[in-house]
Amino acid sequence: MKRLFVLVCGLSALWASQGRAQEKLTYVDLVGRLTDLTYPALTPLAGETCSQWSSYDRASKYDEKTDKYVAWDANGDGQGFIREEKGQIVMAEMQGPGCIRRIWSAKPESGHVKIYLDGAKEPAVDLPFSGYFDGKNPPFNRKSLCYEASKGWNCFVPIPYRKSCKIVADKKWGNYFHFTYTTFPKGTAVPVFTRKLMPRESAALDAADKILSNLGQPSAARKAKTETKDVIVKAESTAIVAVIGGPSAITGLRAKVDGLPATPDDRVSLRQLVLRISWDGEKEPSVWAPLGDFFGTAPGANPYLSYLSGLTKDGWWYSNWYMPYARKAYIELQNDGVGERKVTFEITRAPLMKPIEKLMRFHAKWHADALAPAQPERAIDWTLLKTEGVGRFCGVMLHVWNPRGGWWGEGDEKFFVDGEKFPSTFGTGSEDYFGYAWSNPELFQRAFHDQTISENNAGHVCVNRWQIADSVPFQKSFEGSIEKYYPQDRPTRYDCTVYWYLKPGGMDPFKPVAMADRAEWPVPEIKRVEGAIEAEKIASIRKTGGKTRTQEMVDGSGSWSDDAQLWWTDAKPGNKLELGINVKSKGRYVLVAQFTKASDYGIVQVYVDGKKAGAPIDLYNPVVAATGPVTLGTFDLDTRAHTVAFEITGANPKAETKYFVGIDYLKLEPATK
Repeated sequence: MKRLFVLVCGLSALWASQGRAQEKLTYVDLVGRLTDLTYPALTPLAGETCSQWSSYDRASKYDEKTDKYVAWDANGDGQGFIREEKGQIVMAEMQGPGCIRRIWSAKPESGHVKIYLDGAKEPAVDLPFSGYFDGKNPPFNRKSLCYEASKGWNCFVPIPYRKSCKIVADKKWGNYFHFTYTTFPKGTAVPVFTRKLMPRESAALDAADKILSNLGQPSAARKAKTETKDVIVKAESTAIVAVIGGPSAITGLRAKVDGLPATPDDRVSLRQLVLRISWDGEKEPSVWAPLGDFFGTAPGANPYLSYLSGLTKDGWWYSNWYMPYARKAYIELQNDGVGERKVTFEITRAPLMKPIEKLMRFHAKWHADALAPAQPERAIDWTLLKTEGVGRFCGVMLHVWNPRGGWWGEGDEKFFVDGEKFPSTFGTGSEDYFGYAWSNPELFQRAFHDQTISENNAGHVCVNRWQIADSVPFQKSFEGSIEKYYPQDRPTRYDCTVYWYLKPGGMDPFKPVAMADRAEWPVPEIKRVEGAIEAEKIASIRKTGGKTRTQEMVDGSGSWSDDAQLWWTDAKPGNKLELGINVKSKGRYVLVAQFTKASDYGIVQVYVDGKKAGAPIDLYNPVVAATGPVTLGTFDLDTRAHTVAFEITGANPKAETKYFVGIDYLKLEPATK
């Protein structure tokens, strides 16, 4: 009898699984998932995945024989593809049933991109690549689904297929691409996309477009109730915000901080306040994040609007994340500051529309530099999320502290799902993952991604991306990272709040972070040689060949004055570079200069007002290093403008013959004789 009971239960579970796995999804259903915030909370089925094809640099590989990652920081990410076929490139190939969820490009041009579905001889979509984004071609003409954001082009119109999808491109298609796609369990019935939508399908796109245009509104939930509560939390203590019985779901959370100081003092204040939420009596909270960070922006109060969260102009932080629980939700506010704080909360909850057994628990954790990869060749990968169990990755808010300036975000996102050795999502650049492009510091706000603060890519930068219809399901584990090119001691520091759903019993490894580590924004000490004329700041530059630009020179040693040099590249022997300098007082001076040495640098002859200054200087060295002060001679100079010229005369036989030249500074010292 016991065996029969087990068999019946097993068959019931199998039938239930098969019944759900063989569900039928209409085009209206697929559009609905763009705005359905309950969908990511659903326990994913076996066989449900989300992956991405992109133009990442194919030099990055995993070597199975050595179990090593090769060229893992390769950065030629604009033109990668699978293969060439009949004069076209193959951008992507997928097996169905599935659905393209997101298309992105940094530079879509006039070359056609064709999408072939289910082995058809004719493409379902044949448009110039720019035509997927520019709003001129139905159904890719909804302004909140297809658009440009800070030079990044995005399209969220669902493109489903039953058996297969192949994407090819003609020449002059552009530069950089992502195709993010969901694969459904075998047997799932989905429609095959056509640009000629049925009226109800077109209406569904219009409805989604309208919802995603009206940012900052609370999410709609049936029979929802809202409770308002003022919470006063004393210094260095924790206050209970609410204890809510279940089963139920929090569908909206709003907060307003009383007496918040103005920027920049608000940056520390908001890091002192921590939101903690626990589900169903768990020992460690599933939500632990500084208040502003939880709501999607840091540091400080930076007004912005998105579909999932934001900060309104009248000071209300809001979250529309769907947070189901079985028995009890326990919400706390922690204050690590020295003064008392008052925060007004509005908590909206609603009855569950699906059985709690099918729903996972919401997690949001703040961390900085946690859980770095163990493999040394993956040192460039900065961990966003590492977790085990069944769940879905749903996005991240990334905050960057970059006081020296310069472009911090060359790094690719990489998502390893269920123990993959090579990531099924491999991106092309940090800003590309966040939906913009070309390191554009311009702020933007969209339903699924935002840039909420950017001090011209210097100082503080904050970006976020929410993945709802394109959430990444996993059955065993998820490890997500983004490459971090600038070193920690530059300093360039990352921290993030990561959002995901996890089935009860899964592993959430993130621990609370001490206040001293939450508001650490070190300011670099920049060494400057007294009296130096910084070469990279000289306005008068003439050259007979090559290119010049400022190059940052930061290695932790402080060897270069002002941490930068004038870098002369793409020149050849015989080319000259001439710098103009002014002399304040007539007199006799010793000219001193500092250069850079490296394996691909050349030999230069220096001239002052057309006359040779010393012997040729060999700038070859096996590793990059500063030469130290080099004395070039003594000169009688009046107060008119003078020229210091550099001529490339050749290269050391050991050098890689690129003839580069790096000039750190010039200095005029009064002659003693």
